[in-house]
Amino acid sequence: MRALTWHGRRDVRVETVPDPSIEEPTDAIVKITSTGLCGSDLHLYEVLGPHLRPGDILGHEPMGEVVEVGSQVQTLAVGDRVVVPFGICCGECWMCSRGLTSQCERTQVREFGKGAALFGYTELYGAVPGGQAEYLRVPFADVGPVVVRRDAPDEQYLYLSDVLPTAWQAIEYADLTPGDTVAVLGLGPIGQMACRIALHRGASRVIGVDRVPARLTMAAKHGVEPVDFSTVDDMVQHLADLTDGRGPDAVVEAVGMEAHGAPLTAALQVVASALPRPLAKAALDRAGLDRLDALHTAVRGVRRGGTVSISGVYGGMLDPMPMMEMFDRQITLRMGQANVLRWMPDLLPLVDDPADPLDVLGLATHRLPLKDAPKAYQMFQAKDDDCVKVVFQP
Repeated sequence: MRALTWHGRRDVRVETVPDPSIEEPTDAIVKITSTGLCGSDLHLYEVLGPHLRPGDILGHEPMGEVVEVGSQVQTLAVGDRVVVPFGICCGECWMCSRGLTSQCERTQVREFGKGAALFGYTELYGAVPGGQAEYLRVPFADVGPVVVRRDAPDEQYLYLSDVLPTAWQAIEYADLTPGDTVAVLGLGPIGQMACRIALHRGASRVIGVDRVPARLTMAAKHGVEPVDFSTVDDMVQHLADLTDGRGPDAVVEAVGMEAHGAPLTAALQVVASALPRPLAKAALDRAGLDRLDALHTAVRGVRRGGTVSISGVYGGMLDPMPMMEMFDRQITLRMGQANVLRWMPDLLPLVDDPADPLDVLGLATHRLPLKDAPKAYQMFQAKDDDCVKVVFQP
């Protein structure tokens, strides 16, 4: 089959690799019809390479058709159309029974002290081949894949794999009360959907912060108040000025480890990723730093007693945080990988609704064949051609 493979920093290639096969009786094989390019993939493209090996298959936002099932699979059948959540879970352990599927005790990567295994996301999360490919092996097939209708376009359901549950959890963790004002930092795909979900769930105002015109324009079309942070001298003060001097009730941080505004840390990340693999891994694992401009803005910008919800991915071990300020201002901080299956009962009715209340069909700006994936990664990272969301169609 053809698949997108990692070969180094900013070096991804579409190659012919062996087809996946049933390895456990609870596996299924899915023929991929659509698969997304996620902002988290860009962390692999740029700074997290030391935990990848040449030839690793990327991607964690797939959907398609079941073409083979293991002998113990009971709830899926060949021909079913499914969306595959990015996290792999058993559905039965202590964590899964409490809705914490991202911490599944049967797929935790204990060697590295990490949570549940993820598709296409480094050895830290199991080195499981990803979904930017023609076929995908899906473990625990009775638990993860979500069967969806056949009479609708892929993009009506594709974002159930990651974007929608991650954004929904971001707003859930923001402790939104109807009438609240929410600020969303970062208007990539997760930020866009977090804005829409906040408004859907009763926020009176949503302030969307980014510097990319296409992202700001897309958010504004959905009732978001856009703020171009490149035109603002002091973002924290600006948020206060917009909210009677207090700051928003909640701030969603949807940027992560590669935020703009930290040139020294950015340079150190590049240097670390260029070291020989053992040294680079040690540097990231023991002394890694993230670019914290967006996170510090969230912590300092939210009102006293407010909540900061983090959906952006972080990987640093030595990140400094303003603990005195956080304590004094009584900030609540929530974060973590999305517990995808936990939010399906909330999300499935919304994507099934013919009115498309979250405008899932309007999120993708680029639809490309898999062979164009290397160019798409470059375009998405550079934010060229008004690129907000890429969907590959293998």
